[in-house]
Amino acid sequence: MAMLKAGFLQFDPVLGDVAGNIAQVDALLDDATADAPDLLVLPELALTGYLLKDRAQVMELADTRDRGAQVEALQRWAQSTGSVIVAGFPEREGNRVFNASILVTPEGDRHVYRKAHLFLNEKDLFDPGDTPLEPVDVNGVRFGMMICFDWYFPETARVLALCGADVICHPSNLVLSHCPDAMRTRCLENRVFAVTANRCGRDVAPGGKELRFTGTSQITGPGGEILLRAGEEESVLGVVSIDPAAARDKWITPRNSMTEDRRADLYGPLV
Repeated sequence: MAMLKAGFLQFDPVLGDVAGNIAQVDALLDDATADAPDLLVLPELALTGYLLKDRAQVMELADTRDRGAQVEALQRWAQSTGSVIVAGFPEREGNRVFNASILVTPEGDRHVYRKAHLFLNEKDLFDPGDTPLEPVDVNGVRFGMMICFDWYFPETARVLALCGADVICHPSNLVLSHCPDAMRTRCLENRVFAVTANRCGRDVAPGGKELRFTGTSQITGPGGEILLRAGEEESVLGVVSIDPAAARDKWITPRNSMTEDRRADLYGPLV
């Protein structure tokens, strides 16, 4: 299996300004086209901002997986860079709307995951995710997706790992400080890579409500090692080469395997 250039794009989206945020990403990617990553992960709700006012605004800004300014921009970037791109977006399906992420390939394939664990007021804006935790195979590399607060539930990453994920793509809008260190544990206990793409800056909603985001986007290896971490405030494209085959070696010691030593007979209370 070939080495893979994995990357995150950390930036500061403007709340509600989809066109402006697309232009911002265009500018950030201009310098990357000549040496683009094979995988590029953008934040949660990357092109709308996070602190959306109400469900009506979410529905107004949402795309379907097949149509809309956001998914069309993501597809254009995948084709122009040759990258597999994963990004968060609000996905509309009939009268339902989800906090979702989409994986798009340069060839035009699209796969959607809907956030399982909604954080705080997201429960007023979005429907609970209903998609399975299933990796997507692209050219022999298996990509899993989870979104932001999903990190808090170790079952999310574990299921993706047990289903064969090599790399967990993790679009985020983090406001809690614990996630970057916790992802070291998620990767260590599952022996997978993870790309956590967080945003920086802040959202200020009408009425003055404000959220500040923690930055520190990170690429983590299957031994829990931090391969790359961004600063708290910078808009940056971070890229590092990884070997996806390393995520398929589940041996911890010569006699202990993450998969073979599991005691599923004792795990009944989990379900």
